[in-house]
Amino acid sequence: MSAAQHIIAPSILAADFAHLSQDIEMVNESAADWFHIDIMDGVFVPNISFGFPVMQAIAKHAKKPLDVHLMLIDPDRYLQACKDNGAHIITVHYEACRHLHRTISAIKELGCKAGVALNPHTPVQVLTDIIHDLDLVLIMSVNPGFGGQQFIEHSYTKIATLRALAADRNPNLIIEVDGGVNLANAGKLLKAGADALVAGSFVFNAENPTSTIRDLKNIDISQQRI
Repeated sequence: MSAAQHIIAPSILAADFAHLSQDIEMVNESAADWFHIDIMDGVFVPNISFGFPVMQAIAKHAKKPLDVHLMLIDPDRYLQACKDNGAHIITVHYEACRHLHRTISAIKELGCKAGVALNPHTPVQVLTDIIHDLDLVLIMSVNPGFGGQQFIEHSYTKIATLRALAADRNPNLIIEVDGGVNLANAGKLLKAGADALVAGSFVFNAENPTSTIRDLKNIDISQQRI
């Protein structure tokens, strides 16, 4: 995959909520591809993020697709609300879904792309029987719930294993990575088989977020080693 092909999705959870419209406009005008939106319930993960009114406000001004990551229990209850509030991609956690195939089907019936997220302890092999139905798999490279955590090094192997698993079942699968992504590891993640990189605090805490997004977008993986 060339530098021009991989996807950069700044995580709005790390934005400055006192100046949210400015940060949304920055992402709109940047080289980023998606807005990554984390919705947490304080139960599935030990944190609470914004809800659908804020997501609706983001959607009103966003000029790029909304990549919505549901970190909550019983995600089926919120799929319609995600769609109604502007979601283009809806990702649910494997660990939170009792009937995963039913949930994925419901997301697709809404006209959204369907993704499944895996926590760091969950092996990619659990998706063997459903991977052909997925548009995206999100590999959590930190434990979900808080930004700014240290990247888990085993994530490279996990991505490579998932890419191999998808090779003959779903070669167009998008592999997304969320957690601790920065310029030091982004190239290695892409080399391992990732297609989309979520970056939160690394982007929004940067002196020049637009330049940081551009640097992530312009990584040349031919120069990378895992």
